[in-house]
Amino acid sequence: MTTTDTEQTPLTWVGEFVDQRVRELQEGYRLDRPDAVAALARLRRGAGKQIEDVPDLWGLVLDERFYEGAPRAGEDVMRDAETAAHTALTLYALHQQSRRDDRMHQRGRDLGGAVRRLMPPGEIDEPLRKRFAKLGSATTLGALAQRLREIVTLLRRDAVPLDYGLLADQIHQFRTLEGAKRVRAAWGRGFHAYRPKTTDSPAPGTETSDETTDKDHS
Repeated sequence: MTTTDTEQTPLTWVGEFVDQRVRELQEGYRLDRPDAVAALARLRRGAGKQIEDVPDLWGLVLDERFYEGAPRAGEDVMRDAETAAHTALTLYALHQQSRRDDRMHQRGRDLGGAVRRLMPPGEIDEPLRKRFAKLGSATTLGALAQRLREIVTLLRRDAVPLDYGLLADQIHQFRTLEGAKRVRAAWGRGFHAYRPKTTDSPAPGTETSDETTDKDHS
């Protein structure tokens, strides 16, 4: 079986935290709550950057739930987990921008399938395929974050949703050689296995907005 669209991969504690945090922000933003709008505006400034480079976001990305759910682990593991959560949350903030009628975080929407949805049915967009392959060839979490930002900008343009809990877990796995191999395999599988479905049509309250301009209230 492949992890495409409706099938949901179980999440680790990192992905569970991100899924919960993003759901809170997403619903607050869609309800035009000032705190959620302001939080997403701040988080966007960290998209593609490392957590240590944006001290303004300390206390906004992570909270006590993240550390309460964490297993006993060394400093290196925790630092990589913090980086994964930071990267996923800031990318979500970029993805959701000006998409108030849409839910850009949806469980079961894998990255490979999302990229394939950007292409015309039955065709391969070669420049986009090369960009996706470049993402898979990243060798550091910093490079991965930068290349993910480029992909997320395209997903936002076409209102294609993504599972940010799953993405957070995959970013966390990417820190090791074997983990990176598994993530690349999952992304490639999702890309090749994707087939357009009737459920890809906009559903009420999910993908109904045609806006592509940055006209946030922030």
